[in-house]
Amino acid sequence: MGKTTGFMDYSRELAPRRPVAERVNDWFEIYQDFPEEKLRKQGARCMDCGVPFCQTGCPVSNLIPDWNDLVYRGRWKEAVRQLHATNNFPEFTGRICPAPCEASCVLGINQPPVTIKQNEKNIVERGFLEGWIRPEPAKVRSGKKVAVVGSGPAGLAAAQQLCRAGHSVVVYEKADRIGGLLRYGIPEFKLEKHIIDRRLEQMSAEGVKFVTNAEVGKNIQVEDLRRDFDALVLAGGSEHPRDLKVPGRELKGIHYAMEYLPQQNKRCLGDTLDAAIDFLPPASAWSSSEAAIPEPIAWVPVIGRSRCLFTNLKSCRSRPTSVLRRRPGRSGPCNCASKGLTKKAAYATGASQPPGLLETAT
Repeated sequence: MGKTTGFMDYSRELAPRRPVAERVNDWFEIYQDFPEEKLRKQGARCMDCGVPFCQTGCPVSNLIPDWNDLVYRGRWKEAVRQLHATNNFPEFTGRICPAPCEASCVLGINQPPVTIKQNEKNIVERGFLEGWIRPEPAKVRSGKKVAVVGSGPAGLAAAQQLCRAGHSVVVYEKADRIGGLLRYGIPEFKLEKHIIDRRLEQMSAEGVKFVTNAEVGKNIQVEDLRRDFDALVLAGGSEHPRDLKVPGRELKGIHYAMEYLPQQNKRCLGDTLDAAIDFLPPASAWSSSEAAIPEPIAWVPVIGRSRCLFTNLKSCRSRPTSVLRRRPGRSGPCNCASKGLTKKAAYATGASQPPGLLETAT
């Protein structure tokens, strides 16, 4: 696996972070691109372990030595296939997983471990960039119907696997958008929400249906689901925060992340919150600087031709069908910036969720 002497030839190296002066102006991911040559060197550091403990340390038993070897050899398409063999959504885990695999790496006994998480993220992003990750609809339908309650990572993974097996799948989500804690419990700088939308588009094309504002047991009756579906998958997550019995916990301004993050993520998505929030200033209190909460999102098609310093993409033209978010007053050497466009390719138009995917429960 990898290069025989790779762990001796190369040291551990991580992708650099965007400059602080740039990061304070937005909520986007903090890491810059990592060159392919350096990624291959990191894959080369993976040793030919007799027992690869990284696989047992990984909660989904990823085939880590296999795709590290493929990264080293530049066989990216095969690496994408091996990565998806055990993980439906490596673009999520490659960003937010705490990487127990790296803590289990044999090389980590006396040296810095292999950069497994970084390689995972770059493999799946290469797959999307090259168009290798496409909808995989079932060839034969079973005629069976399955309801999945909850649209977090577990619910989405179950829905995708069941749909690919030929069953008709409907996902019910009590919130106004699909994604569960992926959508509302993780800050934007760790997981930009267009990453979720991109995968939802694939699932929708495969035949999965999504219903939002559908709280089972309230406006959706369990008896109705049992009558209309052949099976139910209960994939609800835990939204109960864990309190800390520490000095100062009772002070004003100390809040549960489970209360704070959903509201802040809604603000990042352009929503206007009706309820008063004592730990966030009202929109009127923000200055008109780049750090201010942006105006409602307008989506415009862009075809750029020079390297974009305001995105994590290699260049704007690498995604000719992308849409970028408009925020007035931005300038810079990139075609996007010169047109007043900023940041981040997305996979939706006109909303924070791809059009045509959702139904709303009444």
